Amino acid sequence: MKIKKKQKLTREWFIKLQNIICNNIEKLENEYGSKIKFKKKKWKHGEFRIIKGKVIEKGGVAFSNVIGKFPKEFAKKIPGTQNNTNFWSSGVSVVLHPKNPKIPAMHFNTRFICTKKNWFGGGMDATPCLNDMKEKKYFHKTLKQMCDLHNKKYYPKYKKWCDNYFYLPHRNEPRGIGGIFFDYKMDNWEKDFLFTKDVGATFAYLVNKIIRKKMFLKWTIREKKIQQIKRGRYVEFNLLYDRGTKFGLNSGGNPKAILMSMPPSADWE
Repeated sequence: MKIKKKQKLTREWFIKLQNIICNNIEKLENEYGSKIKFKKKKWKHGEFRIIKGKVIEKGGVAFSNVIGKFPKEFAKKIPGTQNNTNFWSSGVSVVLHPKNPKIPAMHFNTRFICTKKNWFGGGMDATPCLNDMKEKKYFHKTLKQMCDLHNKKYYPKYKKWCDNYFYLPHRNEPRGIGGIFFDYKMDNWEKDFLFTKDVGATFAYLVNKIIRKKMFLKWTIREKKIQQIKRGRYVEFNLLYDRGTKFGLNSGGNPKAILMSMPPSADWE
């Protein structure tokens, strides 16, 4: 399959996925009694949508399609840029910060990048501020079942990658309960694309299941304070270590869309 066809198919899927996730969240808001919708902001390389609702205190779902050149120093870290720093990149990124501290913050992204090589990357993870072992087991069981449909080696490999990636060395602690993370996936385009689509569909499913189960639960001021501290850790990770943040800012991305991942408020101790 020609690269232009691959780019068209992936771009169309990412746009569709953005719509699916936003529609699902707006339905949850409606079930809760809120009529708040996403605010859409178009820019020259895509569209990012922000919601400040009664269930999701702050959420962002961004689609991007960027064509350009990597800065020379940054390009050294990217496959296929040895003699040419041109790139094509498209993807979706999602960050959901719930109002209720009993609901975990949830993060997801998938992308397709083309230089002289082309590959998929992405993943998802959850960051609860209150322990819930039943929810953690359900989250990982669902991810394992999805991964096993494609390759039995995927889940242990991508779970470990996620655990190592979403870690704060200066705090000596993980950001959350993990999930899966993969990058530079360029084995078989058709199979890799199917897997990437399945990752997106599974995230949309998990958002519905996890949020709907807990969005009506009562919470305390103490629990909200714990959430604020955990959000502070989220900020630290995104600014100090997150590759997606660095990639976006170094590839001509929209800073407002890239930094939409920041929580609406945070605290430190």
